[in-house]
Amino acid sequence: MEPLQPTFNKYILLSISVITSFLNPFMAASVNVALPKIGLEFAMNAVAMSWIAMAFLLSSAVALLPAGKMADIIGRKRVFIYGNIIVGIASLICALSVSGTMLIAARLLQGFGAALIFGTGMAIVTSAFSPKERGRIIGINVTAVYLGLSLAPVLGGFLTQTIGWRSLFFLTIPISLFATLSMYYFVKAEWKGSQHETFDLRGSVGYMLAMSALMFGFSKIPDTLGIVIAFAGLGGLIAFVKLQQLTLYPLINIHLFKNNRIFAFSNLAALINYAATFAISFVLSLYLQYVKGLSPSDAGLLLITQPLVMALFASVSGRLSDKYDSRILSSIGMAIIVIGLIMLVAISASTETPYLIACLIVLGAGFGLFSSPNTNSVMSSVEIKYLGVASAAISTMRVTGQMFSMGIATLIIHVFIGEAKISSVNITSFIGSIKAIFFVFSVLCAAGIFASLARGNKA
Repeated sequence: MEPLQPTFNKYILLSISVITSFLNPFMAASVNVALPKIGLEFAMNAVAMSWIAMAFLLSSAVALLPAGKMADIIGRKRVFIYGNIIVGIASLICALSVSGTMLIAARLLQGFGAALIFGTGMAIVTSAFSPKERGRIIGINVTAVYLGLSLAPVLGGFLTQTIGWRSLFFLTIPISLFATLSMYYFVKAEWKGSQHETFDLRGSVGYMLAMSALMFGFSKIPDTLGIVIAFAGLGGLIAFVKLQQLTLYPLINIHLFKNNRIFAFSNLAALINYAATFAISFVLSLYLQYVKGLSPSDAGLLLITQPLVMALFASVSGRLSDKYDSRILSSIGMAIIVIGLIMLVAISASTETPYLIACLIVLGAGFGLFSSPNTNSVMSSVEIKYLGVASAAISTMRVTGQMFSMGIATLIIHVFIGEAKISSVNITSFIGSIKAIFFVFSVLCAAGIFASLARGNKA
């Protein structure tokens, strides 16, 4: 690895990482508030509109692991720059889209570019700072992620209302350009952990096809075809794992999961955490608008409580993880999330706003306490040459968990009210579906506590 040159470059690098850590979740989440206006302009139904959001997550999830491995071979800085260029180009296409199909295709490309950034950003800053500083630096990056999530509904709603939904994508272009130029001109170091290896193209294609099938099929459950596609994807992933163990230079070293307990269970805990939590804001947004009668902007202002508390706790917990065992900090955070989810099981049409805010504060504290230490645990459990893959792995768990979370919530709502639109006729059934969703999430997250504890003590 070429050493980082001037010391101050570390902090320029950190600034670039923070900007992109903010931008990517903002891109993913801000478009949600614009969907009604996009749907109206392009005459899209609810399913088609959902794919504007899902396309970004899907392409990010399937490309993250190949992106991380490619970065370890050709250079993390180079792949990071490529990612920002692709995001900028895709954002321009999104802003100039003339149809829903064109917008969804551009969002797929945007998600691919985001994967190149996600799969390298954390690995670069982890490489640049000493192990004693990792928790603090990761905490800062995770805080930026939560700030992006926090501002997405508010800033996204304001821009959509005042300038139009296309402004969300135009805003991304100069930020991507700034990150690209700053990384190219001010950060002269490069990081390659596996430059002597060749890229496993066959494994990458097989992995991306299997992941796409699994996630697309899961999004279509309970349709029979969706179940078949999901199981086909699962079978493909099993075959991928077996073939990777026979490959000289595999896409991912399966032994990291088989022999590295901390790496394996920290990633599992992340997958469970996001699967049990990501859809919370989606469900509560529907509840606040359809049951409580709030406007989208008012609902967004209330929901901002959770990510703001996350951001506060994430920075603190990152510093704590430099001194204390990440296993304990993450497990406590997961336990706090379970408490918040159980509180939400009691939700009803008469639930008062202060109670909802209290639930969101509890959840935000749990998320913030879990995320930074858990990420630090993953990144500190591998050798330097695997940092790109480790960064991609934890990001893959996050995005895959987010997709599964949305799938679980959508499936339960479908079971309770079918294809009908939410209205006063079925509002009681809809509230029943919300209770069921939070109950399932509570059980899932409780299992996550054991996964978090099972990683063992840090070395």
